[in-house]
Amino acid sequence: MPKMKTHKGTKKRFRLSAKGKAMHRSAGTGHLASRTSSKRKRQLRGTKSADSSDLKVIVRALAGNSY
Repeated sequence: MPKMKTHKGTKKRFRLSAKGKAMHRSAGTGHLASRTSSKRKRQLRGTKSADSSDLKVIVRALAGNSY
């Protein structure tokens, strides 16, 4: 059987935490942030965990030795 390949787009966007959660960067932080309030920019800092309903799909897309 051929090996499972890692989905490269998923690998760039998610990483698994030590407890197995899928962590990702918040949306809306790339550019055009001058119109966003300071409070909103502050809340979007750091990484957030993806919804648990998406976890199975994300882990499968990260198959192989990508994490």
